[in-house]
Amino acid sequence: MRELVEYIAKSLASKPEEVKVTEIVEDGRVILRLEVAAEDKGKVIGKEGRVAQAMRVLLRVAAVKQGTRVMLEIV
Repeated sequence: MRELVEYIAKSLASKPEEVKVTEIVEDGRVILRLEVAAEDKGKVIGKEGRVAQAMRVLLRVAAVKQGTRVMLEIV
């Protein structure tokens, strides 16, 4: 799942080398923390948060297939 978020964020970002995804496992769920350059936050979040919501939906589908729960934080 980390690779999926990293791939999408790097595709959207103008500075893909600054994209960083950390994975934390707490209480049986996975928390993915996405860090991007300040000027790329708008691209990753999208208008009215649509890109971020789409990434969260994709993550939810991948998590169901693995039998876990996942949460995406954009920092």
